[in-house]
Formats: sequence, structure tokens, C-alpha cells
Amino acid sequence: MNAPPLISELEENISRLSVDEQLLLIERVSHRIRKNISGKQDIDSQLSEMASDPEIQRELQEIEREFSVTEQDGLGD
Repeated sequence: MNAPPLISELEENISRLSVDEQLLLIERVSHRIRKNISGKQDIDSQLSEMASDPEIQRELQEIEREFSVTEQDGLGD
């Protein structure tokens, strides 16, 4: 499998770093990835909580009732 040009360029540049610098880079990249994953999980958790919130469910049902008239107007999706 061929790596995209940017990946190949990054690998070439990383190979120029000392081992200590490469380890530092790995630590920083892994920290960034963990932070991004954690943030996404927090958002997913919040969305899940909102979806199960009875007040949110009532509001969504009200919105659905308000727009049900437009669903019966005969226009396609």
C-alpha cells in the first residue's frame, strides 16, 4: 500500500530527528489523539443524555407535530 505524499514527506522528516526528538513527537501526537478521542466521547455521551431526556423528547415531538402538516402537502422528499 502506498502512503499518501504527505505521510511519506512526514516520515522522511521524522527520520531526520534524533531518537529523543522522535519519542517526544510520538508522545505529543498520542496526547493529541487521546484528547481528540476523549472530546468526541464526551460529545457522544452528552448527545446520548439529551436523547434520553424526557423534556428534549417532548420538544422534539412538538416540533414533529408542527411540521407534520408540511409532510402532507404532497411534495416529494
